[in-house]
Amino acid sequence: MSIGDKTDRYAGKAKQAAGKATRNRQLEGEGQADQVKARANERVDDAKEKAGAAADKIKGVFNSARDDDRR
Repeated sequence: MSIGDKTDRYAGKAKQAAGKATRNRQLEGEGQADQVKARANERVDDAKEKAGAAADKIKGVFNSARDDDRR
């Protein structure tokens, strides 16, 4: 989860709150959309990290097996 995504999410919350306070439905909707986009980006980042960790683990298993075969 990047700092930019968190910033975008909180900016979206602020925009949504401003829209509610001023009864500006368009601004409120934009704020909601910004939050959804930021959450989606956070989930993509999390998935990338998990996939990278899984790939590293698999690579370690293969390297270990290869090293065992060489002995």
